[in-house]
Parts: sequence; structure tokens; C-alpha cells
Amino acid sequence: AALLAAQGLPLLQRAPGERAERWHTHEVGGIRRQFAQPLTFTPYASSRPCSARCHFCSENLRRSHAPGPAASLLRPDADYFTGLRRALLALHGLPRSYSLSGLEASDDPDWLLQLLQLLGAPEFRADALERVLYSNGAGLIGARGEALLDALQGFRLSWLELSRHHFDADANQAIMRFRDGLAIRTAAAFRQLVDSCRGRFPLRLVCLLQQGGIATPGEVARYLDWAATLGVETVIFRELSRLDEGYRDNATRRSIDNRRIAMEPLLAACLADADLGPTLQAQALTDGYYFWNLQLRHASGLRVIFECSDYRAMHARHAEPRVYKLVYFADGQLCAGWQPGDNLLLDCRHG
Repeated sequence: AALLAAQGLPLLQRAPGERAERWHTHEVGGIRRQFAQPLTFTPYASSRPCSARCHFCSENLRRSHAPGPAASLLRPDADYFTGLRRALLALHGLPRSYSLSGLEASDDPDWLLQLLQLLGAPEFRADALERVLYSNGAGLIGARGEALLDALQGFRLSWLELSRHHFDADANQAIMRFRDGLAIRTAAAFRQLVDSCRGRFPLRLVCLLQQGGIATPGEVARYLDWAATLGVETVIFRELSRLDEGYRDNATRRSIDNRRIAMEPLLAACLADADLGPTLQAQALTDGYYFWNLQLRHASGLRVIFECSDYRAMHARHAEPRVYKLVYFADGQLCAGWQPGDNLLLDCRHG
């Protein structure tokens, strides 16, 4: 990233740093705090266990000294949306974007439809800058897929980030391990979903680089050629997140460590590759509070992003008194990070 920056590429600064105009003061729970801009708010999706069982899923990582249960193990109760409304009212006037992630939100259509209705209500709409859904697509191609896609369009989704970690359906299934009977595992269903999204909202494909998946310049090139035939706008290649020593040595941690393809050498190899390199034109670098990425344009017209995140940097930022991230969990806690009970801003179970 430093080398590319030295070549004069524009730098898009998403990390707020110490610039006063990038901090917004707001009171939550009787305490005035500084909130980074841009800021994303995630109503963590955990209504059902995920339809996919990726070996590397970060939702199965466990912090060594976590104060409470993992977010993925919490399930919303009958008062969930009452508590979420309280959280949204407490955030009224705070500019933010909605980043819909967690487990798979589309696995429970009723939950997702009610969520979209609440977040899109007139009293909360003015504070929303962008609206993004991160999805494996399982529920979007299911029996109520059209209803969900219509609701997402009505929600004015800024874009959908759709996970697909290999251009070959069988290879992708070996990575994502969708549960039995789900159509999304097939190439035909995935293409049908992409076609259904076209005209509704922009679509970005997300591919996690890994051993056993996309790991070489040749495979990157084949993925881009495949994505171009689908007619999507953007492809994002992400490195498996870099972890710190605060995570337990469980199966997920070991899988991430063993499958990791380091971003920098692969990116350098892609740019130097005799066939792939000339098809990629670097355009800009992004500096986030715990990630960086390089944006390029492919000869096909695709926007291509290579991205790397560092959880050590993320935890350092979340340990500050200032707020960089908002997450609402199924237990009614609004926190400034991804661990329930940690960095608690407001307990919405109690009015």
C-alpha cells in the first residue's frame, strides 16, 4: 500500500484521524461521546444459524477474555424490535450508514422484512447515508426471494455484497458448505439471483482469497472473466482477516491461519503477471480505520478491489473512548464493537 501510494495514486481517507470535522458529538445513554465519520450501524443478524458453514467464518472466532456470549449464539426475542427502535431513537441525529451483516440475514425472511421496514421508517430515514447488505444469497433465491429483493429495492439499498468464493460451483460449495437442499449452491441458481438483482440495485461479488480457492493470478483472472459474464459492477478480493493473539486457538482460528493467502505478494504478482497485469489499471487507495484497499479498473469494465483488514488495529480503535462502530445485538445491547457486553453504550431491554 505504501509503495502504491508513493506512485501518486489518490488516497481516499475513511479513517477519521484527528480531523475535527470527521467527529460528531452525540449523547447516548446520558453520556456525550465522539462518533467517527463515516460511521456504520449493524443490527447483527442472528435469528437463525447460518445457511452456510464456512470453515473460516469470523463469527465463530472467540475472544479469550470476552465478557459475554458470542453474538452468533444470541437469538432475538419477542421484544427485539422494540429494543431496536429504542436504539434508533437514541441515535437520532447521528449520521450513519446501515451495514446489514452478522450471520445470514436472508435466512429468516420475516426478521429481515421487519428490519427493513423499521430502518426505512420516515423518522429514521434522514440519518442514513448508505444502506448495504452482506449476504450469501441463500434466502434471496428461496421461496420468498422476490419479496425480499422487492423490499431491499424499496429500502433503497446502496449495493448488495454477495459472497461467492470461487467461479466453479463445486469448488465454491467445498468452501462455503451450504446446507443440504439450498438452491444457491448451484451455478444456475446463483446466476438467476444475479439476474434478479440487476436493475434493482448495484451488486458486488466478494471473494475471500484462500488456499483451496482463489490463490493465484491465473485464478484471479478466471474469476474476473467469469464475473464479467454475470454483468456485475464490482469484484472485491479480500484477504482472510489478520488476527491478534486475543483469539482462542479453535478450529476457525486454525482454518484462517492455514488457509490464508497474504494480500501483498498476491497483489504484486497479479500486477506483474504478463496476462493479467495489463488488464488492470490502478485508480485509488483507501485508508480505513482498520483496513486498506486498492481500487482498480479491469479491461472488461469491472471495478476491482483488493482489500485487507487487521483485527489488531480494529480492537485498538474500539478500545478508545471514541466510537468507530455501532452494533445492536439480539440481547438488546447497543455496543461500540462486535462483542456483546463489551463497549456497551445502551441496554435497550430496559426502556
